[in-house]
Amino acid sequence: MRSPVLLVIAHGSRDPRHAATVHALVRRARSLRPGLRVETAFLDFDTPSVLQVLERLADDGGADEVIALPLLLTRAFHAKSDIPAVLREAAARLPGLRIRTAEVLGPSPLLLAALERRLWETGLRPSDRSSTGLVLASAGSTDPEAIAVIADIARELRHTGWCAVRPAFASAALPRTEDAVRCLRSDGCARVAVAPYVIAPGRLPDRIAEGARDADALSNVLGPAPELARLLLERYDTARLRELATV
Repeated sequence: MRSPVLLVIAHGSRDPRHAATVHALVRRARSLRPGLRVETAFLDFDTPSVLQVLERLADDGGADEVIALPLLLTRAFHAKSDIPAVLREAAARLPGLRIRTAEVLGPSPLLLAALERRLWETGLRPSDRSSTGLVLASAGSTDPEAIAVIADIARELRHTGWCAVRPAFASAALPRTEDAVRCLRSDGCARVAVAPYVIAPGRLPDRIAEGARDADALSNVLGPAPELARLLLERYDTARLRELATV
């Protein structure tokens, strides 16, 4: 029996760096699981769309079962509304294709490991934690659940030894990155680092970078970090085992 196809669903962006980063991440995940068919689709701006990929899979006989994985860090609007809607439409059009949905990526210890990997790439060292204030900068959301998750992650990071940790948001919620940087300076942190808690470049990550001008360090987006690639497969495996447990 062949394994379900893993369909990674990214948001999409007018910024070409976004799709390039998503494809690099998917390639890395594919390399970790030879033989697993992994496809990529986008909700908006980029192609192929989710429906295009699913129609192709149904037409070419490449799959009879798909696990759709939202490439999202929190369960906000896209995870609760957009993706379920497009998958319902696909299921109605393609009754011979079984479609299941995996959980969003966050929260996960692998995401925190990827976040710190990016911070160490700036030249910071683990021994710098106690004197460094950290801004956990996310894209932002109007969804209270998503905002609460970011606050929880900031508290969890604080317990790993950072001088202080403050969440910040590029849109929809406050504070902004620059305000969090100023607050950490006022808190007495010797240096301040900004860690974008986002997967790929685009307009909102650029806004985070702009707000980090007065910080001492700005890490890269999570991108195709090895921990993130492993997390894609972990979410796929969990969804598959959940289904097997109900059979």
